[in-house]
Amino acid sequence: MARPITQAGDPVLRKKAKKCQSFGPSLDALATEMLDAMHAADGLGLAAPQIGVPLRVIVIEIPAELDEEGNEIRPSELYVYCNPEIVEASGEEEDQEGCLSVPGYVGQVKRATSVTVKGEDTKGRRIRTKTKGLLARAFQHEIDHINGILFIDRVDSPEKLRRIRPDEEEENGGYRS
Repeated sequence: MARPITQAGDPVLRKKAKKCQSFGPSLDALATEMLDAMHAADGLGLAAPQIGVPLRVIVIEIPAELDEEGNEIRPSELYVYCNPEIVEASGEEEDQEGCLSVPGYVGQVKRATSVTVKGEDTKGRRIRTKTKGLLARAFQHEIDHINGILFIDRVDSPEKLRRIRPDEEEENGGYRS
């Protein structure tokens, strides 16, 4: 059974998460728990504080792209980062985001269009990803989480945040973690 998603109002979501100091099986297990919770909630990304663990660990999975017949054009992309940080960012775009820890709301958030992220994998090996589009937005959203920032903090005016009905959650578009 997947761990429950921590909801807005829980103090763990507002604190800067601790740096991962030891790597190996315990981080592999945490990443698996995070992926299980993310999949159970139908999200695209998750940060460890969202399951109540104050560590600098994020997971992101961009779904596979399928053609009209359901054949895979592009496989899904899975990213597991410990101690991630953005080392380069460029461009700016505003798009809709939601969050598994702030259910029932979406908002227009400005983010960099492309980012380079560095960190370690669960074994402590250095990794680096240069990306754009949805994946760049996902990295920024999840790194915000480990720094105690929620997407609603990045919405620059009240009219850019709106409540959605439960039946809208499925078809809602935009980034949701």
